[in-house]
Order: sequence, then C-alpha cells, then structure tokens
Amino acid sequence: MQLTPLLVRTAVNAASFVSAPLAGRAAYAFFRLPLRRSKLRDQERELLAGARRGELTVRGKRVVTYHWGSGERPVLFVHGWRSRGSRGAALIAGLLERGYSPVAFDAPAHGDSAGRRTTVAEFGEAVRALQREYGAEGGGFEAVVAHSAGALAAFCALREGGLRAERAVLIGAVVDFAYITDGFCAALGLRAPVREALRRRVQRELYPAEPDRDVWERLSVTARPGDVRTPLLVVHDEDDDTVEAAQSLRITAAYGDQARLLRTSGLGHRRILADGEVVDTVLDFVDGARTAPEAAGAR
Repeated sequence: MQLTPLLVRTAVNAASFVSAPLAGRAAYAFFRLPLRRSKLRDQERELLAGARRGELTVRGKRVVTYHWGSGERPVLFVHGWRSRGSRGAALIAGLLERGYSPVAFDAPAHGDSAGRRTTVAEFGEAVRALQREYGAEGGGFEAVVAHSAGALAAFCALREGGLRAERAVLIGAVVDFAYITDGFCAALGLRAPVREALRRRVQRELYPAEPDRDVWERLSVTARPGDVRTPLLVVHDEDDDTVEAAQSLRITAAYGDQARLLRTSGLGHRRILADGEVVDTVLDFVDGARTAPEAAGAR
C-alpha cells in the first residue's frame, strides 16, 4: 500500500486518541520518510558519467559520493530533501569550468544512497564525513553551496566545526528545524497533542548521543551568529512555494553585512538551481567577487 499524506494524517491522528506518545512515535517515523526518491534527469547523466564515484558510511548507511576535477580547490554541493546531488548539475559544471573540484553526494535515503528514512541530522553527519574525505589537506572546502534543508544541515555543520569552508552559499534555505517540523504538522493537519509528542521525540532521538542538548537551537542558522565568520551569499526566490522567502530575510537580519542577499522571482524552489544568472552570481561569489549581486532581479 502506497503511503499518502491523507493516510498518514488519518493514522497518526487516530493514534493520538489512544496514546499521544504512540502518535508521536508514528509521526516521527513518517517525518523521517522522504516518501519518494528524486529520479535522475537526462541532462544530469552526462555530468555524472564524468564523476568519480565513491562511498562513505553514515550511521550505518551507505552514502554515494561524486567528485570531479583534480581535488584542488574543492567546493561542496549539498542538496535538499527529496532531491539528489545531481540537481546541482548547472553549478557543478560551472565550477568545473572555473577550475574547481566539485564534490556532491546523495544523502541517506536519497538518490543512489541506502536507507528508507533519514533526518537533517544525518545530512549533517554526511557533510562532516565529506569534510574528512574530500576537504583540502590541512583545511576544508573553498566554498559550500547548499539548497533548502541541505543548507540548514551544512550551515550548522559549519558553525559546529564539522565543516570548514571559506564561503557559504545558501539557496532557498530553511533557517531552523522548527520550520520543518511545524510545516510537516500543518501539511498533515496533525492535532496539537501529536505536535507536542513529535517535538519531544525529535528532542530525544535526533541526536541520541546528546539527548539533553537543545535540538532547536542547534539546528538554527540564526543561533549564535557570532560563531560564524564565513562570508555568506543568500539566494531566494519570491515565488518559492516550498520554503517561504521570509526565511532568508531572517538570515540577512542576523548576519548583517556578512550576508549578501540575492532575491529572484519566477524561479520557484527548484528551478533556481539551474538559472543561468543565479549560477553566474554564485560562481562569482565563490571566486571572491565583492560586488553587489545584480543578477536575476536582485534587489
């Protein structure tokens, strides 16, 4: 039987009348389930054919990696939820043309990697593993370019010291984990007792080795802004119907002159990754260009 949002909502809300903890457990199981894997597009196959493919293990799951170039000047691309590493194809191709060595991966339960369920915490652990495997010797990446929930995972790894990068680009970024859990609950119409039970289970299980540490502060881009000195480029489309554009305004408000904002229109949440002017602006930023972005309707 195929899982649908209606089926999940009915099952979890029904369970809440019997036991809120039971409903929270069920909600957490569905919350970690991407439901479907993003398929490889024809235009991405040629790019992947030229990649060197590797494997890492994250929490016991096989994670597939892709890397191009000589290994010098590495740049990491981090995809979002229900996506895959090849979705950064336009950015990766541009980085190659400019002499960088791009690195991408399929997160657990995504693309060609193993697993059925995953979390943003596992995304972050994969990023840390990539830092150890592909970061420049004695340093890190020249830049990290990350999208959606992947931007949250990558940025928090950067702040916690698990990722080192000279520059960071956050595209259609989720600012904090509460935005994801609240959106999940709202989309499914989950009752208040289920929401509270889910939050308690997230706090307890997302980082099992550190159950007492505040998950919501740990997974927030705007928490402890003074701990991050990396220059930021924040890119968001006004017509993003997956992650509202106001999320990026919170980042620029928290980081001030350290963060540059590029706002676009008409690209949505996913097409923004392949837009030519956006790609050029990102590449110029990675190169170290300090001029204010003018591309793709920036203002």
